[in-house]
Amino acid sequence: MTSRIPKAELPTEMRDNLIKQLGMVPEPVEVIFNNPDVAISNMEFSAKVGAWNAADASLKTFAHMAVAAQVGCSWCLDINYFAAMNENLDLAKAGQVPRWRESEVFTPLEREVMEYAEAMTNTPTTVTDELSASLLDRLGPAALVELTVFIGFANLSTRTNTAHGITSQGYSDACEIPLAALPGKSPAASTA
Repeated sequence: MTSRIPKAELPTEMRDNLIKQLGMVPEPVEVIFNNPDVAISNMEFSAKVGAWNAADASLKTFAHMAVAAQVGCSWCLDINYFAAMNENLDLAKAGQVPRWRESEVFTPLEREVMEYAEAMTNTPTTVTDELSASLLDRLGPAALVELTVFIGFANLSTRTNTAHGITSQGYSDACEIPLAALPGKSPAASTA
């Protein structure tokens, strides 16, 4: 795994805390730390995004994974499998997100959320009034706003990682489910 930008040295305390929390230092943090102001702001915002609780955690995780699959960010799929395991989410469903349209494990709401995530990720976006109204009716305004901003953050993360050349780091190895192939790629190609 070689990023397009060299890894920067992290402060010892930060490195130790990340290893304690995640078992290893996330490569995106090491790369972004070439600009400590950007890295720290990104980590602070990421922590705030992670603390939001108006929308269901599994819906947000599946939405992030749908964005990652669409953009081609194997690192985000990898870390989200790990997060799903640590948050006691349904790992069988998490493993099917890259092929959610063909899989039969998802509820209608989960499918609608992943459709919304993909529609937001399209360039230009393809969110329809009908899809937005349906989610507003099912989730309520606070959760839909949270979900929308969360998906926007997922796009920032996935696009930054792919532009930096960052790929799967092995977090999903602890999940005992295989890292699903990105659409149009073999599993080996998505984790290389």
